[in-house]
Amino acid sequence: MTNKFLDLLSSQTLLADGAMGTMLHGRGIGFDKCFDELNLTNPAAVADIHREYIEAGAQLVITNTFSANRFKLEKHGLEKRLVDINRAGVELARRAVSASFRDVLVAGDVGPLGVRIAPYGRVQPDLARAAFAEQISALADAGADLIVIETMTDLYEIKEAIRAARDVGAQGLAPLPVVASVTFTRDDRTILGDDPAKVARTLAEAGADVIGVNCSGGPAQLLRILKAMVAAVVGRGDSLSRPYMWVKPNAGWPEQVGGRIMYPADAEYFGEYALSFREAGANVVGGCCGTTPAHIASMRRALDSAAAPAPMTVTPLPVEEEALEGAQPESELAQKLAAGKFVISIEMDPPRGLSTHKLIAGASLLHDAGADVINVADSPMARMRMSAWAVCEVVQRQVGVETTLHFPTRGRNLLRVQGDLLAAHALGIRNVFVVMGDPTAIGDYPEAMDNYDLVPSGLIKLIKQGFNAGVDHSGTSIGQPTNFFVGAALNLVPSDMATEFKNLTRKVKAGADYFLTQPIYRAEDGEGFLAKYELQHGALNKPVLVGILPLVSAKHANFLNHEVPGISIPEEAIARMEAAGEDAAKVGVELAVELIQKVKPWAQGVYIMPQFHRYDLVAEVVERVKG
Repeated sequence: MTNKFLDLLSSQTLLADGAMGTMLHGRGIGFDKCFDELNLTNPAAVADIHREYIEAGAQLVITNTFSANRFKLEKHGLEKRLVDINRAGVELARRAVSASFRDVLVAGDVGPLGVRIAPYGRVQPDLARAAFAEQISALADAGADLIVIETMTDLYEIKEAIRAARDVGAQGLAPLPVVASVTFTRDDRTILGDDPAKVARTLAEAGADVIGVNCSGGPAQLLRILKAMVAAVVGRGDSLSRPYMWVKPNAGWPEQVGGRIMYPADAEYFGEYALSFREAGANVVGGCCGTTPAHIASMRRALDSAAAPAPMTVTPLPVEEEALEGAQPESELAQKLAAGKFVISIEMDPPRGLSTHKLIAGASLLHDAGADVINVADSPMARMRMSAWAVCEVVQRQVGVETTLHFPTRGRNLLRVQGDLLAAHALGIRNVFVVMGDPTAIGDYPEAMDNYDLVPSGLIKLIKQGFNAGVDHSGTSIGQPTNFFVGAALNLVPSDMATEFKNLTRKVKAGADYFLTQPIYRAEDGEGFLAKYELQHGALNKPVLVGILPLVSAKHANFLNHEVPGISIPEEAIARMEAAGEDAAKVGVELAVELIQKVKPWAQGVYIMPQFHRYDLVAEVVERVKG
């Protein structure tokens, strides 16, 4: 692509402007106002800020359209003025440039939509892309020189924004260059847990002309992130094969002082870092939240006073995998089941690395949809993952939804079993689901120790008759009783009915409080099992949460039906999935909702198992069941 903006980047480090919101707030405009609407209601204030940045030495100004998309404007009742607001944003910036008699570029600003994108939100990719395209089209038609997609936290979302910009460009005579910039948390990761290297590679592969980082913390953090991003996208050990780089830091981490938001980094400090950014490979530098024309003027002086560095040599980073007191009142789950409420429990797997960001995003979505409890599996399929009880604590603390800890007996001796239970209780975990656990032979470490001292019924007895009574397995006091609410596994379609009845009776005798079942696809299977059990052993009289595994595609349905033992899917359901084509996932939601309505007469809840991290689909199921 031949373009003035890209041509300039090939020969110099371009200086962009600083914060718009900070400057508007400094003029007495509250953060509860729609800053983008000021393009129409107070254009002089916006134009003055552009003028001040141009006079400070900025070679690129960004339009006041950061939140001018349909989702955010709708919150202010302004969605019908989207085109007017974006067009006015470009025109105001263009007017300030013309009045300055300087050669300054105008970048159309595009921020996050303000909604979560699937699979961690309800907005599907095509709808997100359409929303971005709507705004980008307005900016391009108004005469922007380039598009800046900034302050993004979700790689799914920013990829849709880049695609939208490319789609808009394909419809025009001169496609606009695209800048893609992400913001990071204090731990140098995005909110969803992605590190700078992954972000850089993703943005480059998505086709952005310029990639980078903005907002986040101060210059020191962004210099560190910039270096990591540059190293990640260098293909031959030099700077020739990488995309152009963009960096716009905040003026440090903000703090509230006397009712005002204050930033610690002063203008002189920014001037020093302007040179460091250039030396690290930045092609565009500027400022974000907390920066002012004084910061930009300082950067201008620094860049003008020092000669540009020679092309640097950078060693590329290797591609890596995604990083990874006494008894309390009864759990909320116990209280809800005791009150006869129909409970919705949803399973989530722990992360395979250190990051819990995506899990937290999924749990938040499910909690908002109405899930009563999140079940955290422990090393499913015998694969190495973060300890489930640690994940439970993080979810309960950060999301505010109660969890159930899966507690396998396999791979734990008596010492570890009891130590882990005490740790879980100390962290506020009250619900445990006792299972045997998957054999290590099928997982990442097939030769790992696979022994166990207790079978599930034995562990249930240890918890209910030991820990909950205040003693350990040897009868020694643990100081005070625990208050665990214990669930156990139940197979409603067993290959050996007699054995399943025997195991079920043992678990009931040991003290199991409730049961979670394997997934079923016919309500009559579960009702029939319980009727037969009652004939032989009497009524179960324990809450049963029926396993629901929503289908995602016809291929998924056929795989489960033909290759997973114990799962039998009705021909009618498979036929509906096959007939649905691209809408199969929606049909899967409908089938799940229909099945849940059918089990309600005899079940006390459902245990939903999301497939392929499609938390958005499960959230829809929950909302429809909750009504």
